[in-house]
Amino acid sequence: MGILKKLFQRGDDSRANQIDLKSRFQLISQMGLGTMSKVWKAEDRQLQKTVALKIIDREMQEQINAKFPKADRPSEGEVSVSLQHPHIVKTYEYGVSTNNEPFLVMEHVEGYGLQQLTTAQNSSMNKYRLRWIVQIGEALTYFHSRNFIHRDFCPKNILVAKKGGIKLIDFGLVVPNTPPFQQPGNRTGTADYMAPELVKRQKTDQRIDVYSYAVTCYEMYTGALPYPSGRSLEVIVRNLNSPPADIREACPDIDPRAEAIIKKGLEKHPDDRWQTAMEMTLAFRELLR
Repeated sequence: MGILKKLFQRGDDSRANQIDLKSRFQLISQMGLGTMSKVWKAEDRQLQKTVALKIIDREMQEQINAKFPKADRPSEGEVSVSLQHPHIVKTYEYGVSTNNEPFLVMEHVEGYGLQQLTTAQNSSMNKYRLRWIVQIGEALTYFHSRNFIHRDFCPKNILVAKKGGIKLIDFGLVVPNTPPFQQPGNRTGTADYMAPELVKRQKTDQRIDVYSYAVTCYEMYTGALPYPSGRSLEVIVRNLNSPPADIREACPDIDPRAEAIIKKGLEKHPDDRWQTAMEMTLAFRELLR
């Protein structure tokens, strides 16, 4: 039985044995705070190691699930524990707390958010940019091979570890790459990285992640987005009908081949883009030779 079939036949997380988080974990410091979750650096008394403890807002999780009323969406925990890749953060365990909060126990990664580094455009970014871009693509290629769509692929969900390179860290909006989850109408994710077909509430597939990967690469070269930030409907609609800003104006020394790879990834129609993350990653990998 395939992994996705197993996931679809799962029981609800609430049926799992509930864990008293206060008894098991000693919270050290808060690492992240989002609309759907909190992440803590914690000491796991059971595993006897420092971990990242992610506590998920159940109401927000249920709101996301409600967007797919006719489909059984696997939980973030189920998705995360199924992923085994050097550039994806390892999830040791998932469950539900005695407060009825879903949680994940993940490896603790010392490093920096990619979002910080794209803004800083420091010497590390200049030195390792292409290597990191390839590692990000390798993580996305593997992720797609597991037949998922990420739906929120962007720098805020990517860490640059002090040791080991890139780590993809968040799978809160993931859906299977199957017809029930590809239907028009569901628009979730971070607006600045959304593919046009997602913004338009059209049918989607893994190519929306390819577009997001291209936006991320553009930002890694320039420190800026290819379009004005989409905080309002007016800006988002204008971006749908305008070409991206010329990457060479912000990064005059960019390799023309990298420029072409990114430009193709940003094509508005999915049929004109790289058709897979693997294709785009292989094109970047050639530049490392």
